[in-house]
Amino acid sequence: MEEKVKYELEFPIHASPQLLYQYISTPSGLSEWFADNVNSRGELYKFIWDGTEEHAKLVTKKSGERIKFKWSADDDSPYFFEIRIQVDEITKDVSIMITDFSEEDEMDEAKMFWENQISDLKQVLGSV
Repeated sequence: MEEKVKYELEFPIHASPQLLYQYISTPSGLSEWFADNVNSRGELYKFIWDGTEEHAKLVTKKSGERIKFKWSADDDSPYFFEIRIQVDEITKDVSIMITDFSEEDEMDEAKMFWENQISDLKQVLGSV
């Protein structure tokens, strides 16, 4: 299996952290922008895109702040993806921080995926 490289992305977003957290931490919230449909049973989440299912396990969740998942395909590896809400202490500007892993040759595609999803999130929030 090819090594994956960690990367981080930051997306400024005009929304309250409390509202954002609903969109990143609940299946119904995630269904609005991240995947076509999201179901969960406890810590196990099922993400559906165009009829394709991907399974992930909820690794950690910190109320109002972040959520971290691990794809079932990456079960025996250190790879995960995390969506974190960051608030600038001085300006109070809100950003979404994405931490994810990708194979070197798929990096552009992976970043584009997140850009598209966050763009959908901004539309849902009306913060375009």
